[in-house]
Amino acid sequence: MDHDKKFSTNNMLLAFIAVLVVIGLVALTGFFLLTPPDDIVMGQAEATQVRISSKVPGRVASYRADEGDRIQKGDTLAFLDTPDIMAKLKQAEAARSAAEAQSAKAQKGARAQEIAAAYEMWQKAQAGKEIARKSYERVQNLYEKGVMSAQKRDEAEANYKAMEATEKAAKSQYDMAKDGARVEDKHAAAALVNQASGAVAEVESYIDESVLLSPIDGEISDRFPQLGELVGTGAPIMNVTDLNDMWITFSIREDLLKNIRVGSELNAFIPALDDQKVTLKVYYMKDMGSYAAWKATKTTGQYDAKTFEVRARPTEKIADLRPGMSVIMKKKGKDIL
Repeated sequence: MDHDKKFSTNNMLLAFIAVLVVIGLVALTGFFLLTPPDDIVMGQAEATQVRISSKVPGRVASYRADEGDRIQKGDTLAFLDTPDIMAKLKQAEAARSAAEAQSAKAQKGARAQEIAAAYEMWQKAQAGKEIARKSYERVQNLYEKGVMSAQKRDEAEANYKAMEATEKAAKSQYDMAKDGARVEDKHAAAALVNQASGAVAEVESYIDESVLLSPIDGEISDRFPQLGELVGTGAPIMNVTDLNDMWITFSIREDLLKNIRVGSELNAFIPALDDQKVTLKVYYMKDMGSYAAWKATKTTGQYDAKTFEVRARPTEKIADLRPGMSVIMKKKGKDIL
């Protein structure tokens, strides 16, 4: 029994050791396979991307370019269906027509029939005022004799004053119809026409935005909504990549920057292009901030080396270079070759 128990314990111990060995081998293999070697600095090719979007909401009616297509500046990329904008255009045009009619009326003045009608209203108001005046004078005489109450006298006086004000208003309307609109009114009417015309022009500019044009020469790298999908104001519809504006971005620890300055030339190669050798010229350097990885320069940790973003452009155009391709620089010790 003791012998069997000892044998089982030894087997368990050997199995445990074997598991630890396997885990160690897997960890070492993953470390060497996934960790880039210390003798290279890897970068990535990048290019300018322009996002194509619209100022107005609508539905994607049709596309004129697919992903991967080469396009020229000014080429039509897509059409949006914007029924709301068309309705606003009709409203703006109707408002402009109304403003133009009011302006024409102000410029021409009142018609003969309107002048005659205003004159008749004035005559009617004069007659009403005369009747009210006579009524007030009779009531006043009776009031002075003590026959009429003060309230009746006040009512007759108020009616007379009201009819007097009505007559003055009718006279003003007649004078205005006879003289035509004032200069200020004519200017105001013309200003309303200009305002309405500006509203029409604004809506027409929104309609122009329903046709999306390419602002640059390039290649369609992404196309987001499907046909018939609703897109909002400023929503991305396409990405256009400018393959003539490319650069390489490296992330380099500061202890490797001894020979790298803005204007420095670097030697590198591109694995995807059969290790083609290229010369790069540095034009931008900036620390990557606290979010970037820091690495101790010594195991004792005297100080931490900060990571810098270094951008460099090829000194000559590289055929077939695409965004996302790796670009490799070799280093020896703390020097980049």
